Amino acid sequence: MFILMVVVFILGYTGIALEHPLKIDKAATALLTGVVLWVIYIFGAEVILPNSHYWHEWLLENPGGSYINFIAENEITHHLGEMSQILFFLLGAMTIVEMVDTHEGFKIITDRIKTTNKIKLLWILSIITFFMSAALDNLTTTIVMVALLRKLIASQRDRWFMASMVVLAANAGGAWSPIGDVTTIMLWIGGQITALRIILDVFLPSIATMIVPLLIITFLYPKGTVERPELSPKEQLSNETITDFERKLMLFLGVGFLLFVPVFKTVSHLPPYLGMLFGLSIIWITTEILHRRRAKGMRGQLVVSRVLRKVDTPTVLFFLGILTAVSALQSAGHLSLLAHTLDQINLSDVNKVYFIDLSIGLLSAIVDNVPLVAGAMGMYPVIETGAAGYQAYFMINGQFWEFLAYTAGTGGSILIIGSAAGVAAMGLEKIDFIWYLKRISLLAIAGYFGGAVVYYLMFGL
Repeated sequence: MFILMVVVFILGYTGIALEHPLKIDKAATALLTGVVLWVIYIFGAEVILPNSHYWHEWLLENPGGSYINFIAENEITHHLGEMSQILFFLLGAMTIVEMVDTHEGFKIITDRIKTTNKIKLLWILSIITFFMSAALDNLTTTIVMVALLRKLIASQRDRWFMASMVVLAANAGGAWSPIGDVTTIMLWIGGQITALRIILDVFLPSIATMIVPLLIITFLYPKGTVERPELSPKEQLSNETITDFERKLMLFLGVGFLLFVPVFKTVSHLPPYLGMLFGLSIIWITTEILHRRRAKGMRGQLVVSRVLRKVDTPTVLFFLGILTAVSALQSAGHLSLLAHTLDQINLSDVNKVYFIDLSIGLLSAIVDNVPLVAGAMGMYPVIETGAAGYQAYFMINGQFWEFLAYTAGTGGSILIIGSAAGVAAMGLEKIDFIWYLKRISLLAIAGYFGGAVVYYLMFGL
């Protein structure tokens, strides 16, 4: 049963990758994979759980507890709480961005981007994404930038390419900021890294991760221009009826509340999704008041209750399926076994540290980086300052933790389903897995190892 779970997971990911040839929506495949993995897990619990340290820890607190209680009441409830936070965060962010878009707020930005040169536009969007991701997070930034791309580029294939590069830049930007990626937030809150040191030590490797692919594209890819999309009659009508004040107000509120989320988390110590829902509620109330005197038909197009119908529900369900599948492997102990296997590699101290982190980064392209980082945090305790030798790598701000933040944050770019930003872009723009693998993965690998070399030259020697 333990091995069967791995087989089903691989088959599920293959189905997602072959979405277009199979003509089966990836959300359906992801949901089926997630459910089947939990079914196999609970039916094979007697074989699987004796080797799981999660089970033994729970049994110490609940003597006489059964396998079914552990899985159905403890593990699923625990993972559902984590998954719900991500899904409500995603839903809130998508709705806020859609509200700004409905009010033509992004027009203020797109009107200032005059160039249609593909290479220039790619550099501009990547740099904006890189720094925006550090201030927001890679998931929210990707949602915002995909909305911008729809206003700037008519061709779907050009948008796919730009959106894919946005994913690379968003993951790179999130790696050097303590609030830019879920994994860096975990390491920051857990005390493995401090905010100032992660910014100072990982900024250059992260920027190399973005610049290496951009340089390859600049010198090796064909030049060209992009075509701006034409406004639909409905968009032309909204342009005429929405005032300049309303555009600016919605852009200010939307971006402002997205930036407010990390502040909310820091001040209140509550999960980020609550900050996102707080921002959505204020925008909802504001638009209800703002449009109450409009004609009924036009008002109905601009309020949150109507915009919610336009939010891409299959993307949310795709997220749910992926997270459900990965949580089953985490609960059954597959990821812990993987971490212990890496730890047994016979290498010198410094090479072992870098090998483990690089491997975790590469694996995060297949398996969500959050449980991988959580497994590493559980295996390696933080060592007090002043330790020497191998132990020194695991001190606060030690090379193991800093390099882990870099690799786990950027390694997911190698596959489109390897990061939250990639999954969001894939869902919103319907990017084909195989297309990304052929055209973007090698660029992402070049950037990943380029940044790793920069970090090694800075600290590994």
